[in-house]
Amino acid sequence: MNDLELYNITLQNNIFSGLFVGQNLLTIKQVDSTNNFLKNTLSNSKPLPEGTVIMAESQYAGRGQQQNRWHAEPGKNLTFSVLLKPSFLPLAQQFDLTKAISLGIYNAFEPLLGTQLKIKWPNDIYYADLKLGGILIENMVQGSLIKNSVIGIGLNINQGSFPLNVPNAVSLKQILHRDYDLKFLLSEICKNIEAEYLNLKAGRFEPVRKAYIERLYWLNEDKMFKANGIEFSGIIKDVRDNGMLIVNNGSEDSAYNLKEIEFLNK
Repeated sequence: MNDLELYNITLQNNIFSGLFVGQNLLTIKQVDSTNNFLKNTLSNSKPLPEGTVIMAESQYAGRGQQQNRWHAEPGKNLTFSVLLKPSFLPLAQQFDLTKAISLGIYNAFEPLLGTQLKIKWPNDIYYADLKLGGILIENMVQGSLIKNSVIGIGLNINQGSFPLNVPNAVSLKQILHRDYDLKFLLSEICKNIEAEYLNLKAGRFEPVRKAYIERLYWLNEDKMFKANGIEFSGIIKDVRDNGMLIVNNGSEDSAYNLKEIEFLNK
């Protein structure tokens, strides 16, 4: 049995308007994780063009940052992975890819959701104080370069409710009270991700960095955080090029990595 038979994969004809992201679209009925599937395919030396998108109708072991599980009802949401090959991006600048992907998704949803849409550092998509989606980027490094980036994206679209153990989730349907065409939204997201990725490829880092900062959740707002076991009031001031979050506690700026600070927004 080959991979196509095993996973019940459908190869899609081109429905996207971009140059390469989404031009090779594979839809899987059910898979543990689209990121795992894409990584396994690459590790088996299967050639895949840059911009390949793997979309799952049902993903039963999706992951977010710090191994958080991602809950999604089959057929109701967007759970997919994108393959990019950012060998032009120095390893020290890998967070620029996070910024570009986050910004691409933001730009796809902003016409629908307006100013309450935000990017929560490092790469969650928020509407008001609720999580609309998340991103997990896994880079495969060769020497000092990024050979492949497998970008997993989960977005709540047509799901009507969420389990109690997912306390701050929201879907597009819950916000706007209608269902949306998943393939159309996927096309818009891919088009916008491609545009921001091409900015990076052309060396236009500053516009991407600036736009990411301007759309940050809690930027320049006095909010509660927790770091080193201590709760404190702070103001997000910036994100460094290496991805460190800069928070001012009233007396000084401090820089935090992903696992070093918690947003107390529940």
